[in-house]
Amino acid sequence: MPPRIQAFAGVGLRAAHYRDFLARRPKVGWLEVHTENYLQPSGWDNHVLQALRQDYPISLHGVGLGLGSARGFSEAHLQRVRAVVERIEPALVSEHLSWGAVAQQQLNDLLPLALNGAALDLLCARVGRVQDVLKRPILLENVSTCLRFADDAMSEAQFLVELARRSGCGLLLDINNLYVNQCNHGEDALAAMQSIAPGSVGELHLGGHLLTPHAVIDHHGAAVADPVWDLYAAALLRFGAMPTLIEWDTDLPALDILLDEADKAQAMLARHAPQTPWQGRVLPSPPPPVSLDALTAGQQAFATALLDAEAALPAFAGEAVPQRFSLYRGNLSATWRRTLGHAYPVVLALVGEAFFAGLARAYGRQYPSDSADLNEFGARFADFLASFPHVATLPYLPDMARLEWAVHLAHYAADAQGLAPESLAALHPDQLEARRFRLHPACALLASSWQVAALWQAHQEGEGQGKFPQELQVASWALVCRTRWKAQVLVVDVAAHAALVMLQQGQTFGAALDAAFELDPAFDLAAHLRQWLAHAVLTT
Repeated sequence: MPPRIQAFAGVGLRAAHYRDFLARRPKVGWLEVHTENYLQPSGWDNHVLQALRQDYPISLHGVGLGLGSARGFSEAHLQRVRAVVERIEPALVSEHLSWGAVAQQQLNDLLPLALNGAALDLLCARVGRVQDVLKRPILLENVSTCLRFADDAMSEAQFLVELARRSGCGLLLDINNLYVNQCNHGEDALAAMQSIAPGSVGELHLGGHLLTPHAVIDHHGAAVADPVWDLYAAALLRFGAMPTLIEWDTDLPALDILLDEADKAQAMLARHAPQTPWQGRVLPSPPPPVSLDALTAGQQAFATALLDAEAALPAFAGEAVPQRFSLYRGNLSATWRRTLGHAYPVVLALVGEAFFAGLARAYGRQYPSDSADLNEFGARFADFLASFPHVATLPYLPDMARLEWAVHLAHYAADAQGLAPESLAALHPDQLEARRFRLHPACALLASSWQVAALWQAHQEGEGQGKFPQELQVASWALVCRTRWKAQVLVVDVAAHAALVMLQQGQTFGAALDAAFELDPAFDLAAHLRQWLAHAVLTT
């Protein structure tokens, strides 16, 4: 295993701060990344992480395994996580005490787990399986919840203690989540910490929360609150100095503000010596419980109620249950809206925020997520738009979605070296005609009855911004490519499109030229070659 993260304060690495980190290499103890953002071994995200891991210890924090899912846990996703761990060699690997799937449907959330013997047996088996596959001990994080189940048989702290003892995993103690659950359920956060042995905790989290009329929400969108700092001080007395993360995932501030929060935690850490350090153990994986019927039924009822406002709610403890459950429904809709908005920003701009939110809800119900990787969620959005009657007055919208999905995929596509101009110049004309070139893995071709590429460019920064096509219903052809790390859309003519299609199909360069000249006898080969080489369209 790589060297452990020392007892320093770290911050989460988020895309908005990539360039700051690359340019400045600011002083901070370590970086945490969400595992699911780096499942692809290529593209800009992977490039940044590979660069920064040379200078900072890395912690991989998973949000997609759903270890408590009675049905729907994905072995395929676990293998993808294993590949990331082997590629990044993080100092720490962690996941959440939660569930997130039923059968083949992913809810892409950290949902509350029943605190009973069946759930504990299942978690121990799942943690054992994960540690077997990863060949290392992991940390499990306590989560914030809006609701507790009526049949809970133990406190969350008791559950965590038993889980660590039986599975050999360590605990990632989120201090903010302890405070949120104290507010929501009347649980004593200090008493919870006192019941946990110091040597079983390997990391602490601090973050901001949001007060709502019915519950406190751990939204990671604000500075750490004073009561949480007070609990953190108590945690350091109990557990000693240990790696501490400042979590800030939404409404991201400037990097310096985030680093100031980390400096505050570092000053508090400096006043404490480490106590018993967490070592972790990989114990033999126990068998899953004999019967998961009750746990499965409860999670299915929860999922059904999430998607259907008329469905009966599971049996929860406490007051304001309908209002608090509605927060989970809202979070699901917000996840759909945020995920699709990230992949389809021009569609969002064309239809407006309110209508797009409605589209996201309708799409999520018609095409439920089947992957723990949210980057795959919008794959069928163009098909959905093509059959959705409420966008019939915008007939170009499905093609715009197809274009934007190609741009989205280009961001994560495999890396490849573009063809060097001198390698072409060295070829005899006969050799060139017989040669086969591949298109860069990020490249995609689109033919449309609408000027969607020009409309897309009108929504981008640069010289094309605001230059909307005068007539939309005109046939057009587009090439999506990725020069260096930025995905681009190039408007091409029908002849160039035909030539590239031939190359994409594995035909010779000569066959590609024949296709182009058949459509346009004046096809300018030199100009198009210059464009293709400049944008790394061709590879050997």
